Amino acid sequence: MREILGRRRRLLSQRSDGGPEAIDAALTFATEWQWPVLPGVTADPQAASRCGCPDPECPVPGAHPFDPGLLAATTDARMVRWWWTDRPDAPIVLATGGSAPCAVSLPALAASRALAALDRDGMRLGPVVASPSRWAILVRPYGMEQLGELLYAKDHVPGSLRFHGDGGYLALPPSGTGQGEIRWERAPLPGSATPWVPDVEAVVDAVVDALTRTGVSAPEL
Repeated sequence: MREILGRRRRLLSQRSDGGPEAIDAALTFATEWQWPVLPGVTADPQAASRCGCPDPECPVPGAHPFDPGLLAATTDARMVRWWWTDRPDAPIVLATGGSAPCAVSLPALAASRALAALDRDGMRLGPVVASPSRWAILVRPYGMEQLGELLYAKDHVPGSLRFHGDGGYLALPPSGTGQGEIRWERAPLPGSATPWVPDVEAVVDAVVDALTRTGVSAPEL
């Protein structure tokens, strides 16, 4: 059992160069954790910083659904295996909301400082996904009405916060995108059931408070 858990830890944290690592990670998300996933569009092979989709100004190059579209996201093992066998370099995209986690993301530097402040306060967090430019804290699914009420009650919410809710998406590790590698800043515990994630209220309250108390000015990115 220890050997199996160690292998899974490596599979969930390795850089994505395509091949069986991406398939195994996608199957873990889909079949063990019941997170619906689908392959994202890959970066332009001629210029890695550009997206392979038709939009020359794509804001998230190589890190979003295209063909198939987001509604194709599934937990079906046969479909997941076929996708990544056919497209081994494709990023793994999570369809957020519904029965899957949602996320709150913010710029990487502000996120690093905010997480350090939350650690000092003893705030419990679940998995955190990191790209070179932004980190995303996974949270329990929430509705737009719930999010609207939460934000309305705040005196100030940094414009740099982004919310990946129902109908949204997020690239998961190990994925290579036009903005760099997607990795775990806080990895799920290997071998566990579906990872625990906090409520969105707790995360937004704690992040906004941490940014305010530590004097971190998150850029509007």
